[in-house]
Amino acid sequence: MTMLRVGGFTPLSTTDWPGMLAAVVFCQGCPWRCGYCHNPDLIPARGDSEIPWDDVLAFLRRRRGLLDAVVFSGGEPTAQAGLVDAVREVRALGFKIGLHTGGMYAQRLAEVLPLVDWVGLDVKAPFADYARITGAAGSGERALAGLQQVLASGVDHEIRTTVHPALLGDTAVIGLAHDLSDLGVKRYVIQAFRSQGCQNDSLRLSGTRERPLQTVGEQMAGLFEDVLVR
Repeated sequence: MTMLRVGGFTPLSTTDWPGMLAAVVFCQGCPWRCGYCHNPDLIPARGDSEIPWDDVLAFLRRRRGLLDAVVFSGGEPTAQAGLVDAVREVRALGFKIGLHTGGMYAQRLAEVLPLVDWVGLDVKAPFADYARITGAAGSGERALAGLQQVLASGVDHEIRTTVHPALLGDTAVIGLAHDLSDLGVKRYVIQAFRSQGCQNDSLRLSGTRERPLQTVGEQMAGLFEDVLVR
């Protein structure tokens, strides 16, 4: 019996996997404590209003032929031992599978990558500076290893970074972009911090940029095959 702790569920999204009509399963639990997190209720290992996995499957069975895909998001999906079986069950229903991850659980990422069609991998900061963002020692090394796994897998993917001006200056973002390009990243997305859901008052009030993020994206021209600013 599959045991997946589901902290939230979106029946239809066009943004969680660009180009796909997808349902989104928000997996409960994340080992990192990023101050700008917009889903803080998903950080604890257990949630106050978890949705039974069987209820999610029942909904998806009714949506076959109407949805393209199911995205497993979070929280951090690979934190849960039940992820692989859950992905197999959804794939057996005929859906394409998307995964949002920070890449920090190498073994489970290796297990699930052959079962997914697309990965959205969040890179938080220059890898040497990760702990300042995540609050977790050693997180940069784990994230770099996860990125390398995704790049080596051949699975379609995008690498993206959320940019909060008080946490990640424009110079650091450009430096990170060069590092990612050197590692072989082809598609890179930078997205502006949005205050919705953020429970850190200081970060919520200091998120206004002095210049548009688009100007930072323009400085990355030539580093990637595809650069997008959201």
